[in-house]
Amino acid sequence: MSNPSKPFECHWQASRLLLAGYLLIFGLALLALWLAALPLWAQLLGGVLVLLHAAWCLPRQILLGSPQAFTGLRHDAAGWQLFNVAVGWQTVQLRPSSLALPLVVVLHFRLAGERRVRGLCIPCDALKHDLHRRLRLQLKFSRRRWAALK
Repeated sequence: MSNPSKPFECHWQASRLLLAGYLLIFGLALLALWLAALPLWAQLLGGVLVLLHAAWCLPRQILLGSPQAFTGLRHDAAGWQLFNVAVGWQTVQLRPSSLALPLVVVLHFRLAGERRVRGLCIPCDALKHDLHRRLRLQLKFSRRRWAALK
């Protein structure tokens, strides 16, 4: 599984489970603002901020319709790379806080040349079952998965 001469690559699609979870939390946030004992201007400001967050996150991280949305992961002799339509394959450094669980893979990573750590959620329904399992195994058992970028 961790043999660098055997490259691993996967591409995922939008997840219905992730969308349902996001919409549930979105609705609860709006409900909390509405029920909170806040002045009207604070409720409206909070509602606008929640809507702006949805406008930013839905196309990039949930629906994967934006060219900046990461939709692929590859591991080969050159290391780990993420794919998006806007840039193509980009070298990344995976962080130790990444998780590979049966229902979801949470990647924490840094792009080459950036200090900021980003996160990416890949639920089990975004990939075929066997490919999601292979991804989890690849993340758990690959050598040098936390190696610094060159």
